[in-house]
Amino acid sequence: MLRLGKMTDYATVVLSFMAKSQKQIHAALEISTATGIAQPAVSKILKLLVKAGVLSSIRGAKGGYALMQAPEDITVAAVITALEGPISLTECSTSEHGCEQVSDCQIGNNWRLVNRTVQQALESVTLADMMLPVKSPQEITVPVASLYRLNS
Repeated sequence: MLRLGKMTDYATVVLSFMAKSQKQIHAALEISTATGIAQPAVSKILKLLVKAGVLSSIRGAKGGYALMQAPEDITVAAVITALEGPISLTECSTSEHGCEQVSDCQIGNNWRLVNRTVQQALESVTLADMMLPVKSPQEITVPVASLYRLNS
């Protein structure tokens, strides 16, 4: 099963709180109190997001953290990458040398194609999109053959 970590989920909660608040600068304690996420977890998330360039850190008595971009410009892919590292569905998704079976593998290129498609999908969803009210889910079916058309 492909699953994002709890900290990545928390990061979207932290960022959405920051995005919808009228304040520009937010302290870790304030975010922790408002979101119900433990302060050590919030602090760790904030540091990772600063390192990835999603947030800026302001020192001093009135310091804290601020979004580096508008919510419409922060992608889900950027948040996932900041917390989880590069998006890679399989070992060979991002590298041709990531698997000992590479010389005999017939499907590695297809995994890279699927990985690229997932990456593009995650890059098309923004923090602003994540903050919209929930709509009823619709089943989406993507035949493998259509992936070739999307990426050509």
